[in-house]
Amino acid sequence: MRKRTFGKRMASWFLSLLFVVTLTNINAVAAQTKPGFSIQFLDVGQADAALVQCDGKYMLIDGGKKSEADEIYAALKEEKVPKLDMVVATHAHEDNVGGLVGAYQYTTADKTLCPVTSFNTQAFQNFAASAKKRGGGITVPKAGSEYSLGSADVTILGLNSGKEVNDTSIVLRIDYGKTSFLFTGDATTTSEQVLLKAGKDLSADVLKVACHGSADSTSKEFLSEVSPSYAVISVGENTDGHPTKELLDRLKAQKVKLFRTDWQGDIRCTSDGNKVSFTISKNADADVFNPARPSLKSNSSAAKSTSSSAAKTSKPASSANQAASTASAADTTDTQGSMVWIPQSGSKYHSNSGCSNMKNPSQVPLERAIANGYTACKKCY
Repeated sequence: MRKRTFGKRMASWFLSLLFVVTLTNINAVAAQTKPGFSIQFLDVGQADAALVQCDGKYMLIDGGKKSEADEIYAALKEEKVPKLDMVVATHAHEDNVGGLVGAYQYTTADKTLCPVTSFNTQAFQNFAASAKKRGGGITVPKAGSEYSLGSADVTILGLNSGKEVNDTSIVLRIDYGKTSFLFTGDATTTSEQVLLKAGKDLSADVLKVACHGSADSTSKEFLSEVSPSYAVISVGENTDGHPTKELLDRLKAQKVKLFRTDWQGDIRCTSDGNKVSFTISKNADADVFNPARPSLKSNSSAAKSTSSSAAKTSKPASSANQAASTASAADTTDTQGSMVWIPQSGSKYHSNSGCSNMKNPSQVPLERAIANGYTACKKCY
């Protein structure tokens, strides 16, 4: 009798253990096979950073300045990125590689692509050391190299096309189903001419505009060849006049739907393989073709989300975004009179002026920061 009871207990224990292990494996597989395709253009000020996800695989293209390392870390944490399958540093400038150390602090990467393996700045050296330790070391790709990211294809169209650092930029295209996305780093018209003369297929639905909207990039000829329906400019506080009126006029003449991180914060682009949609963080009605940059004195509406698609139809805000908007309104009511710190560029408000190595931050009422689309820094709050 005792042997039978013991045997039944062992069988029951084994089945329970098998169930737990199976359920754990199912959850792990589900996490790794997150369906669909998305790009999150992160608001990192006068810098570049974009997180690409396809079928649970992740690629980070640039990481902003070193002062944005905490924001990059927080963005990966918020997205619950298990690991990065690829990191692409389009070129060696600090506003592209500086914040990548935050990505490597959060997780590892299978491979790291960059047009050079050395550059005489501390920011690059810190990036290279982190890549060596946590990102498989730096690999210099060749034009024509192809990589897979889930069911998306990543093609290196060109790099090291000129002597200037901006013209070393990796230019890559991502194809997902019938939709495509072109990233050009800070490539100038010099690089564009090399690509045009090589007869590369540059067509794309979405163009990440080069060099924060510089007049010396995204020429009329290049823009005509790409023929994008949408364009994104990553830009912040600067003394270079970015984005320039010349560039904005070219995009407007081409009837391109434009998004800007300085006006609209983080910008999320999604694709179902047939059409592309966008969701923005704030200022849905911003005049994005106005060269002027936003300020806290602006009366622009602080809409939390908006969407558009290849079919030119609007989509309602998601329940998550509606909840965020409701939460922001509640914060305003509960914290009248509270003061917070905001940076010259970026989209987060902070409880202290020393957070995230902010330079010359401004102190403003919390309700005013919220009304202008700022959200709480995850490190402070």
